[in-house]
Amino acid sequence: MPPRKVPTARQRRLGTELRKLREHAGLPLSEAAALLGTDRTSISNTESGRFGVSGQRVRTWANHYGCPDLAYIDALAAMAEERGKGWWEEYRGDLSAGVLDLAELEHHARALRAIQIMHMPGLLQTEEYARAVFAEAVPPASSALLRRRLSHRLRRRDVLDGQNPPDCTFLIHEAALRLRFGGPKVADAQLRYLLEQSERDNVTVRVIPFDAGGFPNAGSSALYVYGPVPQLDTVQTDTPNGGMFLDAETRLANYRAVLDRVEEKSLSPDRSRDFILHTARRLWRYEA
Repeated sequence: MPPRKVPTARQRRLGTELRKLREHAGLPLSEAAALLGTDRTSISNTESGRFGVSGQRVRTWANHYGCPDLAYIDALAAMAEERGKGWWEEYRGDLSAGVLDLAELEHHARALRAIQIMHMPGLLQTEEYARAVFAEAVPPASSALLRRRLSHRLRRRDVLDGQNPPDCTFLIHEAALRLRFGGPKVADAQLRYLLEQSERDNVTVRVIPFDAGGFPNAGSSALYVYGPVPQLDTVQTDTPNGGMFLDAETRLANYRAVLDRVEEKSLSPDRSRDFILHTARRLWRYEA
């Protein structure tokens, strides 16, 4: 296979997991190359995601490395066998790689858990609300780029309607409910849409009220994406320079603990719907 110029986050992740298999077996590159009948450069390029690898080769390497976790091996082999380009590739060159990697991550997710502090979750945004959020970008985007960002944002929502949609839990702070991006009418429509989406079988919305006080990781939003096996979970966090993807075991464990603690402070799904409706009614009275 020809080398990839710029591997995606998912391709790099497969390489990282193959490196972990080798390192857990206690094999340096030279010994692994001799064991597998290849050269150090090929293994290094595969582990960096620059070279593709077949599912059968993944199984062969895992067998030589002595990995006993068959579910993990199956998941890695399935990643290796993925062919074709996802819909997000249509936006490559226009949008940042991190934005495209996020769409790919959501596409393959088994489940999602998110904390949102100041914005509605991207998967639950209306078109006008998303447009209002993007309009606040610094520096401002051109009209053409704004249309591309908006189109990509709306297409991400399709993951909720897929054949096997992920189970999603969205922990949304009261601040996000009250910030009126786009003005009262846009905010009203967004709250109504949020209530509608919360009725989906695969969507749970829980509100973190101001009365809940402090909670871990209060300064930033985070998305925890569950893979087919726990070793392939990923956390995506927002930063001023774009999204960051984390997959180290300690980081994953810490974010699971954060989500658990925040969920404990959140209102139940039923009480959250009542809270959102109450917030919307206050907005209506404000407009009246």
